[in-house]
Amino acid sequence: MGTLTKAGIIEQIHEKTDSHRHRSEIKELVEFTLDMMKEVIKKDHELLISGFGKFEAYSKKTRRGRNPQTAKEIVLPSRKVIVYRLSRKFRAELNGE
Repeated sequence: MGTLTKAGIIEQIHEKTDSHRHRSEIKELVEFTLDMMKEVIKKDHELLISGFGKFEAYSKKTRRGRNPQTAKEIVLPSRKVIVYRLSRKFRAELNGE
């Protein structure tokens, strides 16, 4: 399947549910769900979806780096990143256990 876009999610939901809803309604629901997930991560710095996994936000410290084109040393500012960890159940499914 490759990359799954929001449009792809909307299309699959529409097809799988034989939905009587318009795609615009499904789009609103998908957008609402993603916005809700982002807000939880911003507020709590983590989001656990049982049976799927956990998204965790943490801060990376300022560090030194090097511009590969000029070989000049630069300082990379601190930033927030998100990591995803599989749930045990999903890991077992993925590995055919």
